[in-house]
Amino acid sequence: MTALTLSTSGAATLRADALVVGIAKGAGSKSGGLVVAPGAEAVDKAFDGKLAAVLETLGASGAEGEVTKLPAPSGLKAPVVIAVGLGPVPEKDEAYDAETLRRAAGSAARALKGSKKAGFALPTESVEDASAVAEGALLGAYAFTAYQGGENKLAPKGAKPDARKLPLGEVALLGTKPRDKAFKAAAERAVAVAEEINRARDLINTPPNDLYPESFAAVATAAGKEHGIKVQVLDEKALVKGGYGGLLGVGQGSTHGPRLVKLAYTHPKAEKTLALVGKGITYDSGGISLKPAGHNETMKCDMSGAAAVFAAVVSASRLGLQVNVTGWLALAENMPSGNATRPGDVLHMYSGKTVEVLNTDAEGRLVLADALTRASEEKPDAIVDVATLTGAMVLALGNRTFGVMSNDDAFRTSIHEIAEEVGEASWPMPLPADLRKGMDSPTADIANMGERMGGGLVAGLFLKEFVGEGIAWAHLDIAGPAFHEGAPYGYTPKGGTGSAVRTLVKLAERTAAGDLG
Repeated sequence: MTALTLSTSGAATLRADALVVGIAKGAGSKSGGLVVAPGAEAVDKAFDGKLAAVLETLGASGAEGEVTKLPAPSGLKAPVVIAVGLGPVPEKDEAYDAETLRRAAGSAARALKGSKKAGFALPTESVEDASAVAEGALLGAYAFTAYQGGENKLAPKGAKPDARKLPLGEVALLGTKPRDKAFKAAAERAVAVAEEINRARDLINTPPNDLYPESFAAVATAAGKEHGIKVQVLDEKALVKGGYGGLLGVGQGSTHGPRLVKLAYTHPKAEKTLALVGKGITYDSGGISLKPAGHNETMKCDMSGAAAVFAAVVSASRLGLQVNVTGWLALAENMPSGNATRPGDVLHMYSGKTVEVLNTDAEGRLVLADALTRASEEKPDAIVDVATLTGAMVLALGNRTFGVMSNDDAFRTSIHEIAEEVGEASWPMPLPADLRKGMDSPTADIANMGERMGGGLVAGLFLKEFVGEGIAWAHLDIAGPAFHEGAPYGYTPKGGTGSAVRTLVKLAERTAAGDLG
């Protein structure tokens, strides 16, 4: 993990591999060209006040995420300057948007792979700005190298990983107030949350032959011991005894049996309890309703919801939040075999309801249903489930935005606003009552499929059936942003992203502060 320090050095005297500065474009300069952002004054001075002009000569435009490298002049200890674009100069008396700073820091950190230390001379005068830069840099520096070179247990003895692929070793924030309690707290929070997001990313990126329900449960158990979280694991025998038909039905086709993992973080002064439920399909073949070629290569990511819940609970513990947070990881591997659930089978759920399985590839809602019912039994103040649930949500909102559904309009609005605040794109979605009829079954209480159109909303309506009466509940369908297959951008890497973790952590913080009703 990349280290973070609040440096007492100035940009001119810091010994590092590189200095990161921000540049913007717009009417802030006399020429209407590039503008050097606050925090980079010493660097600009080393260029005799001509840094913007030099960058323009090199073709820099100041566009968001654009990275330009240039050799540093003799007045700086660092040999390289990295200028990262911030987009248009803010209006008068306005600051750079937190997400803009977060993405800029992430872009710079990605460009610094293989470096040991870099000074970030971006705008960090306010605690909020420093927090955004720290978070973006730590997330942007992420690299998954566990199966490459010397990191790989199967690599030849003495092999070493490619140093050029290793993440930036240290982020030194310049221009902050290292002795100020608020800045220290912001840095500590950024480290805790970023480390847990990156752990979630590692889990998502781990191949399914190494990450399956039992091994995921082992990771959660170890983390619980480390961070004072009580962990309970229900194995196959316990699931059979408890009547968890959804988890058992999805997992019965695999040699790796299902698990239901409960992580309980409690605070002695907590007045509210938040339950988080995560879909943890460690590999989704579709089961007997097998996915076609081209749709199963990335299905190791179908446990991203459980990874997000796991990361959020551990983050709450590390931050010592004054709220009880319980995480439920519904873990199963959905495989076709002679033991697999068939289309037409009826499952007896933990709630007592029966479900006719019309499509075994609509499995996430089945494991979540059992976990939602179990979570409801503890009467939390609110429940949020997180899942890579439907391709329909990707069709509706694209690859970068997750949908938010809820049985409480005010709660849905709060979560949407929180997500936007922390830089996670989301959109509130309805739960139209007329779509419920499509799940009527002549054989069971409900079918796991309904109308094809509005499939993401149908899935939400199915989950709603298993939430305890009177409990505020929200469903986050992160099927789009959970796994990024394109080129990295900002602080978003290729592969697992850790989507929804920041939203869940901020929700827990708001709940602890009593700001969520």
